[in-house]
Amino acid sequence: MKAILDLIERHRAGEPVGIYSVCCAHPLAIKAALRHAREAGGQALIEATSNQVNQEGGYTGLRPDGFRDLVMGLADEAGLPRDRVLLGGDHLGPNAWRAMDAGEAMKRAAVMVADYVTAGFRKIHLDCSMSCGGDPRGLSDAVIAERTATLCECTEAAWKDAGGEPPVYVIGSEVPVPGGAQEALNELAVTDPDAARATIEAHRQAFVRHGLEAAWERVVGLVVQPGVEFDNHHVVDYVPAKAEKLSASIEGQPHLVFEAHSTDYQSAAALAALVRDHFAILKVGPGVTFALREALWALDRIGQEWQGDDRSASLRDTVLAAMRDDPTYWKPYYEGRGAELDLQLQYSLSDRIRYYWPTGRVARAVRRLCAAFDADPPPLALVSQYMPAAYEAIRAGALALKGEDLVIHHIRETLTPYSRACDQRSTH
Repeated sequence: MKAILDLIERHRAGEPVGIYSVCCAHPLAIKAALRHAREAGGQALIEATSNQVNQEGGYTGLRPDGFRDLVMGLADEAGLPRDRVLLGGDHLGPNAWRAMDAGEAMKRAAVMVADYVTAGFRKIHLDCSMSCGGDPRGLSDAVIAERTATLCECTEAAWKDAGGEPPVYVIGSEVPVPGGAQEALNELAVTDPDAARATIEAHRQAFVRHGLEAAWERVVGLVVQPGVEFDNHHVVDYVPAKAEKLSASIEGQPHLVFEAHSTDYQSAAALAALVRDHFAILKVGPGVTFALREALWALDRIGQEWQGDDRSASLRDTVLAAMRDDPTYWKPYYEGRGAELDLQLQYSLSDRIRYYWPTGRVARAVRRLCAAFDADPPPLALVSQYMPAAYEAIRAGALALKGEDLVIHHIRETLTPYSRACDQRSTH
């Protein structure tokens, strides 16, 4: 991961540069990220979480090598050289098996992290912060660090067997849990600088105990809470003054920057300020799939108006039916009923819809929607009504009137503030 090591070195030397990570498994979202990287310059960092992709398939049905093949195939289609594609693993640890006792969960996590590295993933976020069966409710820094070092032994061994560039590591965990907060938010406590230093020191000592001094030199990021988050309907915006002490605390740690999770829906100015303040790795996930949903809903509505209800793909109805038939992925997060629940299912910023795109009937409906749009393109006036930015791009000759291209264009609108924040001298 020389590209990331070089970027961290530039940032620590005073350049306001960073990298954003698209943590998403949907092919259209990945295509958008790859096209954006091709045109904006630099690398595309694509990450999978332990819940999305693991040796058991995760909720996407993909193992690490399958996800790698998906991303690289899409990179070839996008015309982005493979050496500009960086693969990362997010929250790699026992999270997917936390209902099991810690010993069994860690055994499965060890298999998973080795599979990630063997498959070519080289940015590895090791996260053992979650309690497993038999654990106390909250784990100490020492226990988390010891489990992290145990998994790092597995990743280092897998890398030595596989060859290639050595992995770089991110440690620590965010608060609250991945994917957005479950409770309503008004304000968040920024990570205390002393707590951040304690986390770093606990991990350093654990790495030394395990003989992982060389790997410690490749620990590039610490996940902290800079005061950004979102719940179903609200976004807590970054306030630089509140993170000033935390930001300054990293300056005494060579080779390290902060990694900021849940930066979805932050303003362009906030993203630029985060990078400036040493939160140089920006993670985005639900914000990208929220944009995907927005674009597909727009195409669905265009299809209904242009082709009539009888001929339309009825994507929205298909998705809502799939979600109601299997509430597994949204039930713990949404409490509404009737019309209120319909709004939460569709428009929550936590975007639980992202779990349903791989299901058979939903995936087929998306394909029908795009095929029908391409076979019988609507008048541009309808595109202007529901996708005005795409309409302007089509009129300018920068975008084809194709369903998939319109979706990708809309997602790229979400990614533009990230690429600008991470290279603030850029004019793209």
